[in-house]
Amino acid sequence: MASMSAAEYRDSLRALNPRVFVNGRRVESVADEPLLEPGINALGVSYDFALRPDYAAVMTATQAGSGRATNRMLHVNGSTDDLLAKLEAVRLLCRESGCAQRYLAHDALNALHQGTHRADAARGGGERHARLLAYLEEVQRRDLALGIAMTDAKGDRSLRPGKQANPDVHVHIAARRADGIVIRGTKAIVTGAPYMHEFLVMPCRTMTAEEAAFAVCCAVPADAPGVTIVARPAGRPGDPAARFSARFGQSTGVVVFDDVFVPWDRVFLAGEHEEAGFVTTSYATHHRHSCIAARAGFGDLLIGTGALMIEANGLDPDRHGHVRDAMVDLIKIVEGFYACGVAASVYGTRDASGAVMPDTVFSNVGKLLLATQIYDMHRLAHYVSGGLIVALPGPEEDHNPETAASLAAVLAGRPDVPAAKRLEVARLMEDLTASSQGGWYSVISLHGGGSPEAMKREIWRHYPVEEKSAMVERLLERGVLADEARRASRQPGRCCDTGCAPPKLPAVPPLPDAAE
Repeated sequence: MASMSAAEYRDSLRALNPRVFVNGRRVESVADEPLLEPGINALGVSYDFALRPDYAAVMTATQAGSGRATNRMLHVNGSTDDLLAKLEAVRLLCRESGCAQRYLAHDALNALHQGTHRADAARGGGERHARLLAYLEEVQRRDLALGIAMTDAKGDRSLRPGKQANPDVHVHIAARRADGIVIRGTKAIVTGAPYMHEFLVMPCRTMTAEEAAFAVCCAVPADAPGVTIVARPAGRPGDPAARFSARFGQSTGVVVFDDVFVPWDRVFLAGEHEEAGFVTTSYATHHRHSCIAARAGFGDLLIGTGALMIEANGLDPDRHGHVRDAMVDLIKIVEGFYACGVAASVYGTRDASGAVMPDTVFSNVGKLLLATQIYDMHRLAHYVSGGLIVALPGPEEDHNPETAASLAAVLAGRPDVPAAKRLEVARLMEDLTASSQGGWYSVISLHGGGSPEAMKREIWRHYPVEEKSAMVERLLERGVLADEARRASRQPGRCCDTGCAPPKLPAVPPLPDAAE
């Protein structure tokens, strides 16, 4: 497999010259910018872990058709085992880096694989899917990092894209040429934008026929003429109290496309509004499945840090039941929504393109659980840690000759755990849950991959409610509730009130079809 290391990935960024602004100034070299260092470090984990033999089973895959070995983050799923491996890979990466970021590329490539195949089948020709497969081969061969430019600026939320006063709040096709298209508009939230090799431009909602110009999917180099990236720093670089986010973090960027030319071989959909809408919902399912694993990895960080805080504070979960119960509640939340991801993988289905998609209902249920329970995860982590995590003096005092010794004497917990170790864990918990970075983790958990309302709509749209109601109707029509013999037995497993003899179990015929 032609896979880069983290160091090689960083070097590859030096070959690009994107127009990037962070904190009001132009970035001369993304690879050497301190404010972006934690983001590049986080993405680098996905490269280094793919080179480790002990992680090969989850971090690499063989692409069907080409037979190419590739990074799991760039793989189109060919089986339910692939879905499970992707889930494990994302959890592994996020417990190390907080948020791996690169899994968004996996989700977009899978959605485009399905959508371009569907467009060719519905509209004739095979050029859309062929272009996508050629691009997939290039991305895997070069081991690229892809930014997903999906969420438009949107403008007035009460108006559809075609009704906006400023059409550039949505990316759209501004012109068609013999050799390609020209796109304009703004994507407002692009994960890892400054340190990506290329952007996959995708629509973020379904479109009508009148809005066909907004139904565009294409690939654009990060330094293409007309592309401007306005980004925030990644993590908390340079902050001595940032025990985690000074090393790992995530930048997000507003990406402006100002009359950017895209040649046809990098255009996958251009006006096919129905198929573009399918790509949007398909991506949402893939991405929510991945988000489940990502937040489970973050949950692993909270569980581990909470356990260390309990130990450093001198408490024993076996003797202090309230602490044990809080930890069990935290474990229950994390493994509960992760179990939905496992179920979504096991019940995945293959479509006509050959790609395997996770189950929509389980993916959305799992994402909805984590989105609404992320604040409970933080609360429980705070509960088991104690108030010290936000009441500590700054880390500069650790080396102040006038205060360090006295603080070390009184801020220790257990005699066998030095104060410095206790304070280090406390600052890690603060960084993960009670800092600006901790708030960021909450917001991306709530809104990343769509708002909870979007997940509720998908659950309601795909859950077989009619099947359940038809089942109950059949039971009522068979007179189950009017059967006096069954009503007289108030305890399961007994034939009468006194339980004189075990009942004989009748053979149960299959329920008739609803039509019958």
